[in-house]
Amino acid sequence: MRADDLVAPQPGAARKASVQSLEQAAQWYATLLDDAVCAKDRSAWRAWLDASAENAQAWQHIDAVSRRFDPLRAGQAGGALAAAAGVDAARRATQGRRRLIKGLASVLGLGVAGWLGWRHTPAPQLVAALRSDHHTGTGERREVVLNDGSRIWLNTATALQVDYQEGLRRLVLLDGEILVQTAADGQERPFYVHTSFGRLQALGTRFTVQQAEQQTRLDVFDGVVEIRTAAGQMLRIAAGQSARFDSDGVTPPGAADRVREAWHKGRLPADDMALGDLLAELARYRHGHISVAADVAQIKVMGVYPTDDTERALAMLEQNLPIRVRRTLPWWTTVEAR
Repeated sequence: MRADDLVAPQPGAARKASVQSLEQAAQWYATLLDDAVCAKDRSAWRAWLDASAENAQAWQHIDAVSRRFDPLRAGQAGGALAAAAGVDAARRATQGRRRLIKGLASVLGLGVAGWLGWRHTPAPQLVAALRSDHHTGTGERREVVLNDGSRIWLNTATALQVDYQEGLRRLVLLDGEILVQTAADGQERPFYVHTSFGRLQALGTRFTVQQAEQQTRLDVFDGVVEIRTAAGQMLRIAAGQSARFDSDGVTPPGAADRVREAWHKGRLPADDMALGDLLAELARYRHGHISVAADVAQIKVMGVYPTDDTERALAMLEQNLPIRVRRTLPWWTTVEAR
């Protein structure tokens, strides 16, 4: 996640909050909802809040999420700001912090992270899903067998259109990532994958396509795929190669990444991968945000981690590395030095 993606959820907000300030705001939110909160804690929170406009903006993010869960609170007073002012005492007396956190966790499937715009600012998952023939939610995978025998696997948060006509076979990747295994076609129709930045033509292949905000990534594992950008640049990528492209051009080919194929089996392999990079990939399969401290982000990681159970993956990392995983809120996880 980039700091620029953290746009305030309330209309008209002009300033943007950094990841660090949002992390601090989430910590303060959890502190103020703790049964052990005291006047000294509230005073320290107020000093932090008044220290900068960025802190105030970050608090608005966190408190706005809190208010989204008002129906779960069974008569409890508004957001955490009211709690800090003293209204929280009656609220905690009826339900308490643990029940509130449980309620937050129970509705994460509704897409809190999506509402915040942390993942798909230019093309929200919901819009893409409504336009698609096949789609997956966050953390889901799905296999689709097309009528010519071609097989498509959809990765987490993916939306895909299928357009088979008399003269061609065409997929339109609206969002996310797919693994394609083409089948021979008796009608000899060409097989295309369209993305935001250009068109791919499969020449008897197995390959993955990942649609990102500013570019498309292609990894080829069998056969050849021809890239044609929106501007008309063309390049063929052979088995064992990968490339990225935007509307104007294609990067020089590099080595295909086995991570880009292993996900269809629910695996995330790490071979001397930086912890920060692994957590960024793992974050695609869970709701909310994972923050990693700079002093541990470059730790090299080995192993294979499950994408279908991200909590187990985090536990494996915590067991084998000198790190600690803290869950400030159900949708905000921090990884730091132990």
